[in-house]
Amino acid sequence: MIKQETVANILNKIEENWPLSAEKCSPAVLRIHRIHDYHQQDLITILDKYDLQRADFGVLAALRRQGKACCLTPTELYRSMLFSSGGLTKVLSRITTLGLIERIDNPEDKRSKLVKLTERGKVLIDEIIQKLHNHEQEAISVLTEQEQHQLNELLTKLLSTRE
Repeated sequence: MIKQETVANILNKIEENWPLSAEKCSPAVLRIHRIHDYHQQDLITILDKYDLQRADFGVLAALRRQGKACCLTPTELYRSMLFSSGGLTKVLSRITTLGLIERIDNPEDKRSKLVKLTERGKVLIDEIIQKLHNHEQEAISVLTEQEQHQLNELLTKLLSTRE
């Protein structure tokens, strides 16, 4: 992977060469974007080992969060995913073929099918999420517990204006 220009260097160049932008630029937002990119790269690296895509992971994780049933309607599934997924039908078809989910009759609406995590899917998402959490813990370990708590509080405050 090609090493990208540092955010500090980008900010210096903006300051030097684009003063109007520098007045309004938020260094924190640029840093959030870069951290997001690194996190996504970590996720993709993990998923590549399982031959899965981000959308596949999003579906499996959303279903796993549903408790014992691990089951949702396609609309509920779409709403509960952390990442938006265009073409959810294709994603569902792909991971059904892999045996990670199954489509079952919806007892409340005979016209639709529910999406349910299979036991194989549950074991797989548990394994993947553990690896992802290990990467996250390693990345955030440069902060003290108090700093981690403070960062979480600040990000919660930022998100509260949008969610």
